[in-house]
Amino acid sequence: MRRAAYGQWLTSAKDGRQRRYRLGVLIVAVVGPTATGKSDLALDLAQALTPAGGPPAEIVNADAYQLYSGMDIGSAKVPVDQRRGIVHHQIDVLRVGEDASVARYQASARADLDAIAARGARAVVVGGSGLYLRALLDDMTFPGTDPAVRAALEERAEREGTRALFSELERSDPAAAVSIGPKNTRRIVRALEVIMITGAPFTANLPRQEYVRPAVQIGLDCDRDVLDARVEARVEHMWDAGLVDEVRTLSRGLGRTARRAVGYAEVLAYLAGETTAEQARADVTANTRRLARKQMGWFGRDPRVAWLSVGSPTLLDDALAVIAAADAGQAPAPGTGPVRRSLGS
Repeated sequence: MRRAAYGQWLTSAKDGRQRRYRLGVLIVAVVGPTATGKSDLALDLAQALTPAGGPPAEIVNADAYQLYSGMDIGSAKVPVDQRRGIVHHQIDVLRVGEDASVARYQASARADLDAIAARGARAVVVGGSGLYLRALLDDMTFPGTDPAVRAALEERAEREGTRALFSELERSDPAAAVSIGPKNTRRIVRALEVIMITGAPFTANLPRQEYVRPAVQIGLDCDRDVLDARVEARVEHMWDAGLVDEVRTLSRGLGRTARRAVGYAEVLAYLAGETTAEQARADVTANTRRLARKQMGWFGRDPRVAWLSVGSPTLLDDALAVIAAADAGQAPAPGTGPVRRSLGS
């Protein structure tokens, strides 16, 4: 069978919907834990992947908290004047009082990918919110909601406690219970709602590792001690840049989702007089480190990620080599790149 030529338009009818792709313009996703420099690499790649005289590459955000307008310092959002003129999507699209929705993000961000592809440009996706990445890139559907069922479950959570609902989830879908844990009331309620609506386990609706658009993922790997130092430096920078003032300004309008963000929850506790400034700063550092390990656990389970060392002096060239191989139809060896992931090993 003859291989299609670079730049040729191909048509896919996945899920009954016609989509057009241009060979050699695979989506590039930069993933991995926080504080590894994903945004910097994404900017470098967007510049390097813009052909002379061709349409410029564009960046699509996949960080849940960078969706929020005003949550700039705490989400490590790249300032506008440092974006090198590169178009960014899914930044500042929500008010801080709104609850983020993965389903809404999926529809909006996929529309961005379609528009970028229609311009013949390269999309560079960047972010550490694993579920958002999977919703954007992979085969993932979202069951509907039932306000009455949701309200009844939330009322039970208030009356009986989260533990009672979690025990019910353990009986109905043990795998979902292990994944969610006993403290996340919102996700426990949602899992039980899906089970009651669909009659199927909640895990049956989780994403499959199957791209809905041709893509290549590049993961940034970092030694644990080095990453811990980078996290500490990031928190110090955020503090000096005015994180406390940012949270104080936003505090009255923050909704449930925004209030849970690392960096915001701890400062809110300080502003409420529940802890000291020093303790809040230490808690932000500790919780960011914990988040980094959780992110690596999520992305580390995906064998399609090509892992690169953040300390490599040839990081950009390494990433471009991975992309060139993927453009040529050569998939990276499962779970590998020039380095294997080391965090948490």
